[in-house]
Amino acid sequence: MMNDEQLDHYRIEGTKVRIVRDALELNDVVGIVVAWDEEHLLIRRPNRRVVKVKRSYEIQQASEPRHWSDESY
Repeated sequence: MMNDEQLDHYRIEGTKVRIVRDALELNDVVGIVVAWDEEHLLIRRPNRRVVKVKRSYEIQQASEPRHWSDESY
């Protein structure tokens, strides 16, 4: 799980992130971090809709290549 300082840095900089939920890339959520609490993240997608996802999912920068390992889930 990503710590609050990293999430705040992504929010302030407007860095696009990728939330990897499972092995299928189609199920990824890509957008900008808007807010978070202990359990969830709010991500603003490019179409301006906001998605609420679990904070336990892997968070990666969208500019980096996608990586997923089934050991983490």
